[in-house]
Amino acid sequence: MIRLALLRHGHTAWNRAGRIQGRSDIPLDEQARESLRGYALPDDWLQADLCSSPLLRAAETAELVAGRPPRTAPELIEMDWGDWEGLQGLDLKADPISGFRDIEDWGWHYRPPGGETPAEVWTRIEPWLRGLTQDTLAVCHIGIMRVILARAHGWDFDSPAPFRIKRNRLFVVELSGTALTPRPEPVRLIRKAAP
Repeated sequence: MIRLALLRHGHTAWNRAGRIQGRSDIPLDEQARESLRGYALPDDWLQADLCSSPLLRAAETAELVAGRPPRTAPELIEMDWGDWEGLQGLDLKADPISGFRDIEDWGWHYRPPGGETPAEVWTRIEPWLRGLTQDTLAVCHIGIMRVILARAHGWDFDSPAPFRIKRNRLFVVELSGTALTPRPEPVRLIRKAAP
């Protein structure tokens, strides 16, 4: 059995403004950097293989929390939101002709205009998952985490999600053969003692 821990990157200016980032390479903001410097990995994750999306916000989060540079994996790049990248989700939701849907109404084949479906994200990420040979910590994006956790929980993007992705927590999935089994509760990062 191999464990995979998923950690969402820290905040960016676009996160705070409610803008859809997708594959836009937006860096962490200074407030996020300062906050992440105050966290460390739990002891049982210190020796795990460290991977991240190649986008700056994920790679920098990995290095700040783990104290070492990650190996980047292009498979971990965020879901492609196509024409909606840079736009505000609330504006799209308020526009009845935008086609925007809440996540519980997606299904596996929901596609933002010019973007990627959850099913396509899974097709991209599954070979990477199957290639893991040791416990791995992957710092990535909410879209990637949703797809992996959806598979692990047996959720089809057709009802409220059985998980809530929060920052500064490791969402752990056990891989055994082709089975993905989610751990019931996320693992909190460790707050460093004040200097």
